[in-house]
Amino acid sequence: MSNTTNKNMRSIAVVGAGAFGTALAKVLAEKGVDVKIWAFKPETAEDINTHHRNQEFLPDAILPTSLTASSDLTEVVQDRDVVLLVTPSNVLIQTARQLLSIPCIAEGKAIIACATKGLIRLPSGDGQLLLDGLENYLPGFYKGNMVYISGPSHAEEIAQGKVTALVAASQNPMNAIIVRELFTAPTLRVFSSIDVSGVQVVAALKNVVALAFGAIEAYAEKSNNIGDNTESFLLSAGLNEMMILARAMGSTHFETITGPAGIGDLDVTCRSKYGRNRRFGRSIYEQNLLNDFADLDDLMANVTTKVGYLPEGVFAARTAYLTAQKYNLRTPMFTAIYRVLNKELDVESAVQELIYGV
Repeated sequence: MSNTTNKNMRSIAVVGAGAFGTALAKVLAEKGVDVKIWAFKPETAEDINTHHRNQEFLPDAILPTSLTASSDLTEVVQDRDVVLLVTPSNVLIQTARQLLSIPCIAEGKAIIACATKGLIRLPSGDGQLLLDGLENYLPGFYKGNMVYISGPSHAEEIAQGKVTALVAASQNPMNAIIVRELFTAPTLRVFSSIDVSGVQVVAALKNVVALAFGAIEAYAEKSNNIGDNTESFLLSAGLNEMMILARAMGSTHFETITGPAGIGDLDVTCRSKYGRNRRFGRSIYEQNLLNDFADLDDLMANVTTKVGYLPEGVFAARTAYLTAQKYNLRTPMFTAIYRVLNKELDVESAVQELIYGV
């Protein structure tokens, strides 16, 4: 790939104008990087270009005037040095297919990075790591050369200038370093890694723990024997099960679990007010939200339409459960949240099982 030795890349296409994509584009543009952002909705692009706002997805942020947007994917991506994919996981492959006709992608001139969190849902119901799925559709020279970006990084705080840590992981160390240097800014600390599978796995699995944490947190408010001590105990149990599953799914470095991509992202996803998975978990207990769904299959098929947002942990829960079954691994928390989502177990019973093993 011709650009992998260029250490002075100054242009990037951000493909996805949701909250996270917009926040990253804002920081990069403020740093002086040449940034274009692709928005699925023309009205979002118009809002960014005319009003320098993204009222729908990141309403409180004022965007740099140098940041330009378009709903024409080719216009945004063509001749960019780096292309960052940050669309929802359920449309990631569809978006990747549209990239194939763009010369800088077809010829391998651009580095592709991905900051989407979650898994690609296969027809079987299982989940696939994002870069593995992308490699099935992109030209062969991208295999092993893409970069995955993750870490404890709520969009709202990135946009507010709160110091945030990210991890850029790639089997190609030079590409990881290039992306690390491109994204490093006064409020962004970026670390490189070669544990591509591990960083992707923990980015997906922490959402499952956050679902459980939200449900337990809501339950604790009406319980006399569940408190901060209990929540921390269960959070540590979730972290341990993340480590067990990550190893089974290809993680190669223990530091992935103990660093920003692992425990850092887990902590912020479980405890932050911005966490959608935590919010969804709370709604399971507080609002009996699962009453609107027949089982996990129905939930996976209709959650975005009925709930209005995408809690990625719903989909990762099945993959976690199937992986544990496949390798005969003991993962009580992941099993419990899977059974709750599949309406085999209520929250109170799940908490009792996790605490007392009954």
